[in-house]
Amino acid sequence: MAAASVPAGIPTSVQKIEKKPVSFSNLLLGAGLNMFEVTTLGQPLEVVKTHMAANRGENIVTAFKKTWGRGGVFGFYQGLIPWAWIEASTKGAVLLFVSSEAEYYARSFGAGNFTAGITGGVIGGVAQAYATMGFCTCMKTVEITRHKQAASGVKPPGTFAVFADIYRREGIAGINKGVNAVAIRQMTNWGSRFGLARLAEQGIRDVTGKKEGEKLSAIEKIVASAIGGGLSAWNQPIEVIRVEMQSKKEDPNRPKNLTVAKAAKYIYSNNGIKGLYRGVTPRVGLGVWQTVCMVGLGDMAKEAVAKLTGEVPTGKH
Repeated sequence: MAAASVPAGIPTSVQKIEKKPVSFSNLLLGAGLNMFEVTTLGQPLEVVKTHMAANRGENIVTAFKKTWGRGGVFGFYQGLIPWAWIEASTKGAVLLFVSSEAEYYARSFGAGNFTAGITGGVIGGVAQAYATMGFCTCMKTVEITRHKQAASGVKPPGTFAVFADIYRREGIAGINKGVNAVAIRQMTNWGSRFGLARLAEQGIRDVTGKKEGEKLSAIEKIVASAIGGGLSAWNQPIEVIRVEMQSKKEDPNRPKNLTVAKAAKYIYSNNGIKGLYRGVTPRVGLGVWQTVCMVGLGDMAKEAVAKLTGEVPTGKH
C-alpha cells in the first residue's frame, strides 16, 4: 500500500509537532517559585514602586521612609496576604497552560521556536491578567494607597471588608479596575522578558564561544535572566497608568471613570514624561528579581524536578 502523501503547501515538519504535556509537578513548582519571589524581595519592591507611581512627586528615599512609617518592616508587605499570595499561586498555572497551547498552535502555523515562544508568553500574559491578576493587583494597590484611619484612633477596615465594600458599590468592574492596563503590562512584560533573556543568552554564547544547544552555567543563566528582567522595565508608563487607575489616593482633580488613555493624559498633564516613569528604579529591581527566580532558578529547578520525577520540563516560568 502506498504511503499517504502530505498535502501540498503544508510543511512536513508541521505533521511532527507535538503538544508539550503540562505536568502537575511543574504547576506546583511554578506556584512555589512565585510564592518565594513575592515573599522575599518581590512585595517590598512592589510596595515602593506602587507608592512612587501613586505619589509622583516623591523620590525613592521618601517612598522608603513613608513605607517604613506605615508599619516598619510590615509596611513593606502590605497587600501580601492574601492578594499577592493568591496572585503568585495562580498566575504561574495560568501562564503555563495558556502559553503552552499558544506556542503549540503558533508552531503548527509555521512559527520558529523564538517567535512561538514570544507568542506563548504574550498570550499567556494576557490570560493571567484577566483570569486572576486583575483583581489581585487592584486589591494590592488599594492596600498600599488607601488612607488608614488608625492614626486618628479609628480602627481601619480589614482588607476583606474593603474588598466587599468595593464589590457592593462597583461590582466586578470595581474589583477589576485597571485590568486592561494589567493585560497590556503582562503582554509586554512576558514578551520582553522571554525575548530579551534569550537574546542575552545568545550574547553570552557568542562571548564565551559556546555553541547553540550547549548548556549555560548557572551564573550565566542568571545573568541573562537579570538582563532580560531589568530591560523589560521599558514599559513603566503602562505600570504607572495601571497604578493610577487602581489607586485609592484622594485626588479631587483626577477624572472619574479612568480609561488607559484618560489616565495617561492626566498623568502627563500633571507630571510630564517623568511622571510616566516614576518608580522605574524599584521596577527594574523587581524585574531582575522576578526573572532570576522564574527564568534562571526556574530552569534549574525544573531540571531537578525532572530528575526526581522522570517528567520532562515544560512550558514557561
